[in-house]
Amino acid sequence: MKYFFSLLLSVAMITVATAQDFKKVETNVLLKKFEEAKTELDKALANPKNQDKAEGFYWKSRIYAAFYQNEATRAKYPNAVEEAHAAFQKFAELEPTLAKAKEKGPDGYFDMYSTSFNLGINSFKDKKYNEASKEFEKAVIYSDYIFKNKWASSQQPFDTTSILYCAYSFQNAQKADDAAKYYSRLADSKVTGEGFADIYKYMVDYYTKQKNKESFEKYMALGKEVYPKENWEDFEIEYIDQNYDLAGKTALYDQMEAAGQLTENKYLQFGDVFITAKNDDALDSASVDKYTRKAIEAFKKAYEKNNNNAIAAFNVGVTYYNYFNMEDEKFAANIKKLQELNANKPVVKDPKKKAAADAEFKAKTDAVKNENTAIEKKSMELTDIAAEWLTKSYTILKDKANRTNTEKSVVNKSVDFIANIYYYKMGRVRGKDAKLFDQYEAKYKEFDALHGTFK
Repeated sequence: MKYFFSLLLSVAMITVATAQDFKKVETNVLLKKFEEAKTELDKALANPKNQDKAEGFYWKSRIYAAFYQNEATRAKYPNAVEEAHAAFQKFAELEPTLAKAKEKGPDGYFDMYSTSFNLGINSFKDKKYNEASKEFEKAVIYSDYIFKNKWASSQQPFDTTSILYCAYSFQNAQKADDAAKYYSRLADSKVTGEGFADIYKYMVDYYTKQKNKESFEKYMALGKEVYPKENWEDFEIEYIDQNYDLAGKTALYDQMEAAGQLTENKYLQFGDVFITAKNDDALDSASVDKYTRKAIEAFKKAYEKNNNNAIAAFNVGVTYYNYFNMEDEKFAANIKKLQELNANKPVVKDPKKKAAADAEFKAKTDAVKNENTAIEKKSMELTDIAAEWLTKSYTILKDKANRTNTEKSVVNKSVDFIANIYYYKMGRVRGKDAKLFDQYEAKYKEFDALHGTFK
């Protein structure tokens, strides 16, 4: 029994001795004499029995966090932030409940947070985004401790400001993966506020580039939920444009068309996808024509959804206008061919051979002339359609107030193309139909006078 009480007494003496080892440290910390506290801490930690004590690392974290916070001691102890951070981590490892911090105070966590945040702001203002991101990362770490343990008056789950600055710094430093890591914390929590819609847009754009459909759809859904008025369709079509080949885009368009899922905007954007197929060198002329006609179909469907969509009407009109130009080029090529045939017409003096030669020459020239007759007929039809749709575009925009730059360009191009069409038509009926010529001339003069007038 005597031995048992002696053992208890020894344990009590060790406990008291250990507490006494850090008492002077605590006193100096409370008096904000941090260098004296460091001296006492070094003495205490010289004792092997104290080297793995959570309390020792708690006080070390407090001391070095204070050194880091003060500009003078930060210069004197240039490794203060690394020492503090290592001590905080070791303290949390040895005492996951952070009991000593809850008992003695979390001041060190606030020192680390505020100092890192303020240094981050200074670097951010100086556009030193790499340095800023490192400081804000530390600010996020310590703000997480603060908010998780409810040491702050705010009941938020985390510090939105430090996370936002951290993400933005990484974004400006061209470190997209790191930026997405922090933006995702905000988006996952459905944060809202002025300018915060850009967080969700960044995430959907990031996963578009990553070709990650699942994550793209996740953040697209979150964006639509918290910012339903934003134009998310542009991002959807961008994902399709970047991650589907032409065959895949076509199949998706047909699928969405059949399911009635295509909106005015999506029709317009799919039309853009199909119209640019002509830039694909791997496509033959038949395939280019197929996609061009599919673009026309999409643009017309957009116009059907909204007959005030001047862009859709213009796109239909200009596509037919381009078809007309192609035919006109063929017509011009045939004129040149006729000129070459005439220039190289063989001179046959033998009456017996001349009749056959003339017949052969006539057959060749008649074939070209007949082809041009067909081309001219087709061109007149194409210009009629082009003029119809370009006039719709012009009519929608001519009296519109506050036109966008795109709309100004569209209305000015519309009147120029319409003028060109009627000038062409004048030439086709000149000397053949005076009444029609007068009608075309009047239209030409009307639209030619509008050149460049829409500012």
